[in-house]
Amino acid sequence: MTDENFPPVRGKLTPQRPLNDLTWLRVGGLADYLFQPADLDDLRDFLRDLPQTVAVFPMGVGSNLIVRDGGLRAVVIRLGRGFNGIDVDGDQVTAGAAALDAHVARKAADAGLDLTFLRTIPGSIGGAVRMNAGCYGSYTADHFVSAKAVTRSGELITLAADDLNFRYRQSDLADGAVIVSATFAPPKGDPETLHARMEDQLRKRDETQPTKDRSAGSTFRNPAGFSSTGKADDVHDLKAWKVIDDAGMRGARVGGAQMSPKHSNFMINADQATAEDLERLGEEVRKKVYATSGIRLEWEIMRIGEFLGDPVPEA
Repeated sequence: MTDENFPPVRGKLTPQRPLNDLTWLRVGGLADYLFQPADLDDLRDFLRDLPQTVAVFPMGVGSNLIVRDGGLRAVVIRLGRGFNGIDVDGDQVTAGAAALDAHVARKAADAGLDLTFLRTIPGSIGGAVRMNAGCYGSYTADHFVSAKAVTRSGELITLAADDLNFRYRQSDLADGAVIVSATFAPPKGDPETLHARMEDQLRKRDETQPTKDRSAGSTFRNPAGFSSTGKADDVHDLKAWKVIDDAGMRGARVGGAQMSPKHSNFMINADQATAEDLERLGEEVRKKVYATSGIRLEWEIMRIGEFLGDPVPEA
């Protein structure tokens, strides 16, 4: 499509937009278009009037994403102001999809509501719902009431938990649908205690994870099928970092990509890595882990777009 064929927008529509600066790993080629809607009506009208043959990819803050070097043949939709509000009403918290997880956790704690597990998760609420984000034994699904989403045809719909079919790091969402907000019903807690817990979580995260490096959080899902609990009796045998360590891949490198020496399930852009470097390193890790343990690691980082050269073969 040409620019003239696109529906009129009140937000910002940018052709041939590089995506590398929108991802935490700082890699990736061009998107055909990047659309940043002005508000909900702008998003609905755009999706309704955009030809169904044009692919759409909703993108959050890029914290759990590798965009391949060949870019993305789609309209990338990125929500910003107008979609980042946080409202506390009684025992429920409603947050826009662009609201950062950490901000939601803090505002909920101010109101004596416990969403502290979100404090150390890098990303926004839309992504948290889409990926059923979780840590310390809590998941988005545990507190989820409903979400609002705009379908590919521009319809605003309400989704219940059953509609999303939450699983470990997964949910079901129709192609091209864009989550715009979510409502949660957290347990109550003392605000001072909740804030203290989050400070402790941040301290532990900084001690054990490469928070100063360019990463996308956990690279692979835990083979056990659940997050670390953070408790003293946590079992590590089927944690991704443990099987990566056992395979001798802590600190492994491909080009500018490295498995962090500090946390072996964190892939980092150590030295001007390409998306191909990162993906090849990930597949090499999967290959070595399977050879040593018989466990086939599953990517937690989403990988999208086209390869610039030959595709990276899966292990």
